[in-house]
Amino acid sequence: MMKKPSPYPMLTFPKAPHLHFSSLMLGALMSGSALASDINLNYAFFAPTQTFPGMQMQFWAEELEKRTNGQVSVNTFPGGTLLTAGNMLDGVLNGVADIGLTTTSYEPARFPLLNMIGDISGLDISAEVASQVAYQLVQEFPQDQFNLEDFKVMTVFTSEPGYLQTRNEVNTLDDLAGLEIRVPGESETMRALGAVPIGMSQAETGEALQAGIVQGIASSRETLMDLQYARYLDYVVDYPLSNVMMLAVMSRERWESLPEDVQQTIDQLGAEASQYAGRYLDGHVQDAISWAQENHNLNIITLDAEEQARWEARLEPLNEQYVEQIAAQGLPAQALYDRMLELIDQYTQK
Repeated sequence: MMKKPSPYPMLTFPKAPHLHFSSLMLGALMSGSALASDINLNYAFFAPTQTFPGMQMQFWAEELEKRTNGQVSVNTFPGGTLLTAGNMLDGVLNGVADIGLTTTSYEPARFPLLNMIGDISGLDISAEVASQVAYQLVQEFPQDQFNLEDFKVMTVFTSEPGYLQTRNEVNTLDDLAGLEIRVPGESETMRALGAVPIGMSQAETGEALQAGIVQGIASSRETLMDLQYARYLDYVVDYPLSNVMMLAVMSRERWESLPEDVQQTIDQLGAEASQYAGRYLDGHVQDAISWAQENHNLNIITLDAEEQARWEARLEPLNEQYVEQIAAQGLPAQALYDRMLELIDQYTQK
């Protein structure tokens, strides 16, 4: 990691024949004040910088430094160099990093209501809309209902809907039956479609594809280029599945130690970072698909109407089941689901 140059110029003083004690004390107090205003934040993420969450991380870090006029310096640690997917949130709570960016589906039991936002399948919406909806839902509902009471949310965003990407051609559910498909955590969606979901982090996926441990992935499509998955995957089924929720947090204790003006700047940046991530991904996905088609002969499979109806018949009851299961835990699943649909309409029309 490159050390950032200091935003503050070096101070030089002319030589003087005599310095009074009071002058020395004033200088010491001014120096102490300047040092106290310098805030260094360590921001950890488990995947490489070139992934779309990594790009969001860079955007957030640069914007915060700029908007605080250098008062806050953000050191980014992508690629699991400080914390991994498995210990990201606990590492933030323990002070290993000030901010951690993670995928909530890696811990489904920890964030049932939050994951439900992304688990609903079949919503053909952009990553920009999905991200804005997710961020607003987290702002509107009480933090303890998301199990976030120990954290301060920096931002929330999502992937585009996941798409099935495979080594071999999949035109029907019969073709998909029994295939081992990488998912980011647990996936009842893949199981409902007849595949065998294999939960693993993004850091493990490339090697698993190369070794043939999995025959495909259910993921947003920018990884075809960003992580070179197009070397192993020849087909994409053009049917939207579920989204992956991304969450950037700081511990509540660290948050309360920050000056009020810095807190206000961070709060103002949250919605912008969410929209930035989604908008960036939408454009980047199209670039990735074009690149994969040109360089690796990627094929896009469109399901016929009859086959699409078969997929919908498998997934629509699953969406209802998600809501019922989360509601059974005493969480406002139906209220959140209804509000989510309202917000999707609202942001889609903008």
